[in-house]
Amino acid sequence: MLRKTLLTAGTAVALTAGTAFADNPMVGGAAMFADKTIVENAVNSADHTTLVAAVQAAGLVETLSGPGPFTVFAPTNAAFENLAAGTVEDLLKPENKDALTTVLTCHVVAADAMSMAIKGMIDDDGGMHPVETVGGCMLQASYEGDTVMLEDERGRVAEVTIADVDQSNGVIHVIDEVLLPAM
Repeated sequence: MLRKTLLTAGTAVALTAGTAFADNPMVGGAAMFADKTIVENAVNSADHTTLVAAVQAAGLVETLSGPGPFTVFAPTNAAFENLAAGTVEDLLKPENKDALTTVLTCHVVAADAMSMAIKGMIDDDGGMHPVETVGGCMLQASYEGDTVMLEDERGRVAEVTIADVDQSNGVIHVIDEVLLPAM
């Protein structure tokens, strides 16, 4: 009887866990749970170890674990590798914390914006929608087909490669480039 009870409890936990991410895509080989925060999910993505290290170095863990809502455009490790050699290492130095914070907060919007809502705003604005980030950057959002694109203040364009990863405090959209401020 005890084994049956444990099996039943275990099955209930497995079913509950399965439900928590059933609508969310996998990111970096990990399940993304809609009942966890952006930080709680990001630390499990093998594709976002550089982003997580940067968020920690900038002291933004507490902020991105807060209630939000936040929309985070999350660059992959490969996106960080696209930057000029030495850029990431320089940004991670303690003396460059302010610059790192600016770069990271140019990936965060103080709203919960799923891709269909973003596309609707783009349509309402005639094909291009300005997106102000919490870091003060102004991105330009557009889309082609199902792909949302963001242009940063330097004219660099990032594509959303995985959209609508629901979080308890917002949403993550995985992107293929790091968005940079005009500086």
